[in-house]
Amino acid sequence: MRLKSEIWVSAYLRRCAVEGAFAVLRRRGAAEAGAIFVLVDRLDGTARLFGPAPQSLADEDAGVRLFAPVPLKSGPTPAAAEERLRREIDFDSDLWIVDVEDREGRHFLDLARE
Repeated sequence: MRLKSEIWVSAYLRRCAVEGAFAVLRRRGAAEAGAIFVLVDRLDGTARLFGPAPQSLADEDAGVRLFAPVPLKSGPTPAAAEERLRREIDFDSDLWIVDVEDREGRHFLDLARE
């Protein structure tokens, strides 16, 4: 069983703060199981977007949320990430968005390995 989205996001924000990265909840989604997207801005004109890993890569029994990099059409820029997030919101209005600012580009996420 997986943690509720609101609990996971709260813990993630604390983790970022402890590690010295600035993180803020930009959009609150469905408390129980809303999809979570994390936008990491390196503050140098580049950004990366992470979203839920495909279900085929997730182990539901482990209860761990896995993330995967989200491809951006026009390169790794904040504008490209914002465009992708707008499309995701049109598809699923219950999603969560967390913004992280870290010059090192740290994300503190469990990434899916293909």
